[in-house]
Amino acid sequence: MKLNLLSCDAQRPDRRAIAQCIAEISSNMDTSLAKELTDILLEGDPVDIEVADKNSGTALRALRKLSIDYEIIE
Repeated sequence: MKLNLLSCDAQRPDRRAIAQCIAEISSNMDTSLAKELTDILLEGDPVDIEVADKNSGTALRALRKLSIDYEIIE
């Protein structure tokens, strides 16, 4: 499943928690790339990630918990 991460609405977003979440839920992504994508997301640009179908429910809950708006592409 592909997700487009649109924005983070948290008042004080936790960069480390967001990067860790992205690294855990996405397929084939390392921590350094997750940190770069977190910076891009918090600057206001959308980010595309690939999530394994078996982790999709957990991934969506984790994103909502971090106040990250997303849309499902596929």
